[in-house]
Amino acid sequence: MERPKVGIGVILEDKDGKILIGKRKGSHAPFYSIPGGHLETGESFEEAAVKEVLEETGLEIFSPRVICVTNNLDTYKTEGKHYISVALVTDEFNGSPVVLEPDKCEGWAWVDPRDLPEPHFDASAFAIECYLKGEFYIPEQQISK
Repeated sequence: MERPKVGIGVILEDKDGKILIGKRKGSHAPFYSIPGGHLETGESFEEAAVKEVLEETGLEIFSPRVICVTNNLDTYKTEGKHYISVALVTDEFNGSPVVLEPDKCEGWAWVDPRDLPEPHFDASAFAIECYLKGEFYIPEQQISK
């Protein structure tokens, strides 16, 4: 029996309240999304967040904290891939984002979390909605679409 995989997403907030969004290539293209990736066996959520952000953007992040979980059924319905995602947030980081995986991301931009570029990857959109509402989990039927 196949089981869901675990994804990690990281909301990076700058001093102006904007968040970092990338335009995906390859997997989950042409969607926009927060930085993230897969949780590896034996990794904490925080370790995965630090690793994924560094690999994708070159940013060194500090003190990421878990803010929500999402059950990404849209991705399952469209791609046949079922993920449970753990989202973390931090406003502590060094550097400026750069594209370190050009086969996976076209570029990074700081955007208003209330005005997301479209199309937006469901796990990222759900995490940002939880972040904005201060909710740990929002059932899929209550997610704004």
